[in-house]
Amino acid sequence: MRDTRTEILSLTDGRELRVTVAEPDGTARGGLVVLHEALGVTDTVRLLVGTLAAEGWLVAAPHLYEEADELPADAVRERLDTLSGEAALADVDVACVWLAQRGITADRIGVIGFDLGGTAALVVATRRALGAAVSVAGGGILSPLAEGLPALVEVAGELSCPWLGIYGDKDEAVSVEEVEKLREAAAAAPVATDVVRFADANHRFDTDHQAAAEAWQRTLNWFDSHLR
Repeated sequence: MRDTRTEILSLTDGRELRVTVAEPDGTARGGLVVLHEALGVTDTVRLLVGTLAAEGWLVAAPHLYEEADELPADAVRERLDTLSGEAALADVDVACVWLAQRGITADRIGVIGFDLGGTAALVVATRRALGAAVSVAGGGILSPLAEGLPALVEVAGELSCPWLGIYGDKDEAVSVEEVEKLREAAAAAPVATDVVRFADANHRFDTDHQAAAEAWQRTLNWFDSHLR
């Protein structure tokens, strides 16, 4: 794992955006934007950022919440209700500018998210010209996860870059039937899409270590294949 740091970037509207970043040794193979889970930028998110950097990627994780890095569980619902798709897109745009300033072109930038971030990653992949996207346990498939976000089945057919969805069948928040409807909707997109289900994995992929390892490798392979 590579060390991470948090930078504060000034935006054109006067706001400031915190971005947790990590850099690889040597020349980056490309850039990844990491979108955090509903709890915010947790230690797990920082671990993901650092681990992806160790794999050779230049990584930027925008803080979609303005509050402290990690929200208490009882504050998540209230904060989700204030999150809009446009705000998430704007924050991703800033992260992409940060990557571009370091020589990473749009076709070599991917987006990956878990939980809330997985939902946002799919939405971003329908609205921005990027190289590839991965969603892990992204909810809000049939009905919006938050008022400012669309239901994923309504927009999946508009994917503009290769997208991989990863889900566990034992996820209590997302049913197998929902995942299959998302697979069908994504298949209508004019780009490569894939949905992978793991029978014994839960929402956080911490009940089946073999599934977690395979999901990680599939993620790396997806970006290796499409970010060239």
